[in-house]
Amino acid sequence: MSTIHQLFLQDKQIHNLLQQLQIGTADESLVTGLTGSARPALIHSIFEETNKSIYIVSSNLLQAQKLVDDLSALVGEQFVHYYPAEEFIAANVMISSPELRAQRIATLGHLVNKERGIYIIPAAGMRKMLNAPTDWLGHELQSTVGQEIVIDDWLHMLVEMGYTRSEMVTSPGEFAMRGGILDVYPPYLADPVRIELFDTEVDSIRTFSAEDQRSIEKLQQLTILPATELLIKNSERIILAERLEASLAVSLKKVRKKETQELLIEHIQQDIELLRQGQLPDYIAKYGSLLFEKPHFLGDYFEPNGIVLFDELGRIQEVMEAWEREEQEWFLSMIEEGKMLHDVKPSFSLKEILPMLQQTKLYFALFTRAFGGVKPKKTINFSCKPMQQFHGQIALLQNEIARWQAEKFVVLFTADSEERMKAIQNLMDDYHIQATIGYADAPGIYIVNAALSTGFELPQQRLAVVTDDELFKQQAKKKSRPQQMTNAERIKSYTEIKPGDYVVHVHHGIGKYIGIETLVVNNTHKDYLHVRYREDDKLYVPVDQIELIQRYVPSGEKEPKLHKLGGTEWKKTHTKVSKAVQDIADDLIKLYAKREAEKGFAFSPDSDEQRGFEAAFPYEETEDQLRTIVEVKNDMERERPMDRLVCGDVGYGKTEVAIRAAFKAILDGKQVAFLVPTTILAQQHYETITKRFEDHAINVGLLSRFRSKKQQTETLKGLREGTVDMVIGTHRILSKDVEYQDLGLLVVDEEQRFGVTHKEKIKQLRTNVDVLTLTATPIPRTLHMSMVGVRDLSVIETPPQNRFPVQTYVMEHNGALVREAIEREMARGGQVFYLYNRVEDITRRVEEIQMLVPDARVAYAHGQMTEAKLESVILSFIDGEYDVLVTTTIIETGVDIPNVNTLIVHDADRMGLSQLYQLRGRVGRSNRIAYAYFMYERDKVLTEVAEQRLQAVKEFTELGSGFKIAMRDLSIRGAGNLLGAQQHGFIDSVGFDLYSQMLEEAVEERRTGVKKEDKQEIEVVMHIDAYIPDAYIPDGYQKIQMYKRIKAMERLEDYHEIIDEMQDRFGDLPVETERLMRVARMKVWAVQAGVVSIKEKQQIVSITLSEEGTQQVNGAQIVEESMSYGRAVGFGMEGIQLVITVDYHKCGNHLPFDVVEKMIEIIAGAKKENK
Repeated sequence: MSTIHQLFLQDKQIHNLLQQLQIGTADESLVTGLTGSARPALIHSIFEETNKSIYIVSSNLLQAQKLVDDLSALVGEQFVHYYPAEEFIAANVMISSPELRAQRIATLGHLVNKERGIYIIPAAGMRKMLNAPTDWLGHELQSTVGQEIVIDDWLHMLVEMGYTRSEMVTSPGEFAMRGGILDVYPPYLADPVRIELFDTEVDSIRTFSAEDQRSIEKLQQLTILPATELLIKNSERIILAERLEASLAVSLKKVRKKETQELLIEHIQQDIELLRQGQLPDYIAKYGSLLFEKPHFLGDYFEPNGIVLFDELGRIQEVMEAWEREEQEWFLSMIEEGKMLHDVKPSFSLKEILPMLQQTKLYFALFTRAFGGVKPKKTINFSCKPMQQFHGQIALLQNEIARWQAEKFVVLFTADSEERMKAIQNLMDDYHIQATIGYADAPGIYIVNAALSTGFELPQQRLAVVTDDELFKQQAKKKSRPQQMTNAERIKSYTEIKPGDYVVHVHHGIGKYIGIETLVVNNTHKDYLHVRYREDDKLYVPVDQIELIQRYVPSGEKEPKLHKLGGTEWKKTHTKVSKAVQDIADDLIKLYAKREAEKGFAFSPDSDEQRGFEAAFPYEETEDQLRTIVEVKNDMERERPMDRLVCGDVGYGKTEVAIRAAFKAILDGKQVAFLVPTTILAQQHYETITKRFEDHAINVGLLSRFRSKKQQTETLKGLREGTVDMVIGTHRILSKDVEYQDLGLLVVDEEQRFGVTHKEKIKQLRTNVDVLTLTATPIPRTLHMSMVGVRDLSVIETPPQNRFPVQTYVMEHNGALVREAIEREMARGGQVFYLYNRVEDITRRVEEIQMLVPDARVAYAHGQMTEAKLESVILSFIDGEYDVLVTTTIIETGVDIPNVNTLIVHDADRMGLSQLYQLRGRVGRSNRIAYAYFMYERDKVLTEVAEQRLQAVKEFTELGSGFKIAMRDLSIRGAGNLLGAQQHGFIDSVGFDLYSQMLEEAVEERRTGVKKEDKQEIEVVMHIDAYIPDAYIPDGYQKIQMYKRIKAMERLEDYHEIIDEMQDRFGDLPVETERLMRVARMKVWAVQAGVVSIKEKQQIVSITLSEEGTQQVNGAQIVEESMSYGRAVGFGMEGIQLVITVDYHKCGNHLPFDVVEKMIEIIAGAKKENK
């Protein structure tokens, strides 16, 4: 039992309240006065004592999230369930990202199963119209190992529950059926689930990874909840269509305007048609009350004996009233656009909700006041004071402690780990304050383990609680909760080829991939990749040559030209690129050798001061970040000058890496120069860095044109005399008049944005100085590999643990929505980016926004302004002088404005995906939920391209495959920057992947002096069926994937691994596939034995060894071990090569294939002993 809970129980006032709640006489009580963590602490006590579920209604998502955090720490995460409702009135007419939905479904699942817990619900969630709880009970699929199931009913049910069928399950809400294996990915689970059937019986249930499709752990039973919040059975869809039709007739009578009538018919009729065909229209949720016979609300899911708490009743009422007003306006505007019916009641109002709740209600408020329409039956008032922030001011703390001791208080210092508790005790000992760890039943000072976010003082209860945050200035490191859903890497590898893609064949050039086909040649089945070339030439590439083909990825958008089979054009191209690659490789190697030979300054290893400085970083570093920091320091400690490039996305913590390196250099008495591309960035870095260095005696200067002449002169003088330790600035620090006393480290931010002349100057600065370059353009993995050892690269790929994903919406442009989005962001003190890409009428757009939201202060910025004007606008925006910034594609890539948490993109269908990706990264940089709205104009006809773009943008809300492609566009640009522009043409002519491969081989050859020998292909010609039948793996992409794995088999262990994987993913192997595996294993043995070919001709197989193999092999042993096959096996020589034959006619009762396989195994095992 926790200490605070124990103390609460001893208090008469709290004890009475708990007793009344237990017997149910505390209904409609108002509890006032509790501040800070006293509220969660009381809720914890209620939960512990009453044995009932608690439902907490809070005013908005932010407040709810705070409660979730506080209560999870007190009660344990397994009891706290969160229902993050959409706080957006129009949320049901757009496509929104899946994270919140998944969490709501999981919580509904807990509610339906009547699990006791604490449920936290933002007020918006109470207004929603829902299915009856009984509908949910019918829509759960349960299965246990050994149970019989009717698979067709299951598949039907999954579709009704909102799952979509796909070839391969990679994202939440999908299912796939292959043979006897059913894969399902419930959106609220971290991993998808695989159910393997033996006929109709469940043979096993296991979770598997969405990335490599391999099983993770076994489960005994499984419950699958729906993937959607609205459950509408097929039979109900027909009834719903009739209801809509009746309402449409009513609305048509009420509407006067002819055009509105036409719009109504157009929109609503389309939905009615879809429903009749048994499909659900996209935005079905907007029909609210019409969806159900009798609509229910969340309260119908609560246990009748539960307790409903309203956290800050006054706030909830205000929020709800504002909502109801807005909803009314929105509703009318929807009717005018012909997208809504008069009969629809979109949601419940607070006045309706309160009487519908039969449970005991408790209201929390800070002060007693009149609440419209709610009359509490009794008021329980606590006097409670928030704890002051001591922040290490010990004298203040001693005064307070003296006062508490005089009044016989129990004083609790709380910390959430043993080491923090020790730290508090040491502090107390230093000041001779008597404090014991652990609580004893008497007034005094105690240190206890409790996770509270803020302290409080209850004078009547004689209790004071101080958290370690209030005691010490430094914020405890934010321990990040890993997010339940990781989506970044869930996307199938982007090098996959799908029908219709351009591919490049090493010997034949660029063609178009048509698909995978099984052909019968000489009575045996084999799979081929079908590629079309110019003039409809067909090329069938056998799957065992799969590595000769790669997806063709250009660096631009243009369609490539197909080559002609057997033409000379490709040969020329290939030779030309090859020569260019050899040249680059030479340059790289020369550069590398030169750098190795240079001498610089070797910095000393980390000191205690360095470690202390690093520990003061308020966030948790990601693994990549830590690895990069170590790499940078190792470079600095070596004698040769550092030249390291750190790549990482915006906001991935590159600056911190640079700051630590700078600190290390300054400790060794060297100066640091930090070069940035723009004034604004210089300003931001200056502020960040001075803040990080404030506890250390380090003098940081800034050179940019925001500095007065006087300030600049001082900084220059300081640099010359060595009093300034670090200077941050734009290319101004490259000017002639900047001299350093002892420069030790140069940091270059966003190198690709400096011009050639600047780069030359940087080169002069960097002789013998350690250089650290930061860039945000991602660099492709393949290229990274080929550059290893030539240029030192560190890549930071894991994003920092940001608390919230960006909630993304895609919708038609609508003034009311823009207004709501902007007002909502202003209400929480944030700012908005409004992206509008046409300079000519940007001012008109600004006026429109001004009219929509009269209170907002709107500024605009675009690339045609003078630089100075642009900078002043952005700076005043950063300083919070404006609420909305209307801008053309965001001017500054590196600018960090943490206060901007809403992004509105006008005409999103005209933007490239990679742009959208970068834009989306501009919001959600702080720890509150961020919103991105992608709007498009309702065009009568969307062009096909725009249609595809939009589809991609919608997928993009789920971080789908479009996201990967965007990453790819960006990374190819990154590659161009790294290699120089003249290489672009070469990259285009052979495609990116082949180019990287050629470069890697060339560099490797220079470094080792050995030319990469083409691996000896062992020729296997046997007339047997060895392939993967369509019935086993129907999906072309997965089939190619498996062929690639089999082709790459190099060790005997791989044989079992691949078979395990295939059984795991697709069920038992058919005979043909097993044979394919055995042939692959024969090749592994053949390589070991030096066999060059295995050929079948007129029913005789000849196994030929190479000269070397012939000398190595122990002939006698082979003869001896093959005795059991009698005359089937023959021996001969071809020149100096041994040939072993197997005659099918003489195999007797042995299967010929088995004999050949066994012989190859025998040959592999028969090596001569080296004398």
